[in-house]
Amino acid sequence: MTQPATRAARHGRIAEILAQTPVRSQTELAERLAEGGIEVTQGTLSRDLDELGAMKIRNPDGWLVYALPGEGGDSRPLAASKSAVDARLIRVCEEILISARSSANLVVLRTPPGAAQYLASAIDHASRGDILGTIAGDDTVLVISTDPSGGAEVAAWFLALAEGNVPPSS
Repeated sequence: MTQPATRAARHGRIAEILAQTPVRSQTELAERLAEGGIEVTQGTLSRDLDELGAMKIRNPDGWLVYALPGEGGDSRPLAASKSAVDARLIRVCEEILISARSSANLVVLRTPPGAAQYLASAIDHASRGDILGTIAGDDTVLVISTDPSGGAEVAAWFLALAEGNVPPSS
């Protein structure tokens, strides 16, 4: 397990699951949490969903699924939809990515002042398998690739997104 057994870590994992996978019931969510080593009672899960502001919405497939409120003042809920996540990252890269440079497994992305955390959030929600995580400052995002020499490929992928080309993600 790579997460501490804290309420904040549990909330983070719930948010990750709901952003990546359509979840139709609390039982299904509890099972997904258990797969990651997080055991939770139905009462605790119900409180967690309430604290996170989760609601049920109809996803593009017509199912009622749990979703969390959008970010950055966007009150529309975000339901798990890979195409929606990809579309958000593409839009953000087209709008604010200035440059991408790499070294070994590190990629440095430049944005206008104040925009780096917004880009980092879009990257984190995209959940690419070859990206370990991001660190954002004011106008710079550090992206860490899981492949020790994968930085160049990841940087090229971001540049392609910024130019409106949508290469497949790893």
